[in-house]
Amino acid sequence: MSQQAPDPKDPQLLRQKLALETARIGWRELEAHHARGVVVQVADQLDLVEVAMQLISDNKPQFEAWLASGEIGPVADADAHTWHHESAAVWALVVAPWVLVQQRGENEAAGKPASARLQ
Repeated sequence: MSQQAPDPKDPQLLRQKLALETARIGWRELEAHHARGVVVQVADQLDLVEVAMQLISDNKPQFEAWLASGEIGPVADADAHTWHHESAAVWALVVAPWVLVQQRGENEAAGKPASARLQ
């Protein structure tokens, strides 16, 4: 009996894949991407994986709402400067050509934001 391959368009499978691809990275490693204008800052109250899912789904109305509320947007130069001088690490998730980043508190359970922990 042969098993069928998982459907790559299955939202649950995609969500799990994105969660596994979410990782902490030093801001200095992302500075070249920031200079190219492809780094998007995501507010702490948003789920990083959910933002990636909406980006992949091309959910323009949701992104316009997040942009209007300031919950997503380019990394401010002041934040980039602070992160550089503090050698900060951020949570990052690549949804080419974009790099989504989130500055989270250090006391996140299990060392990952809620969006990156699998149930």
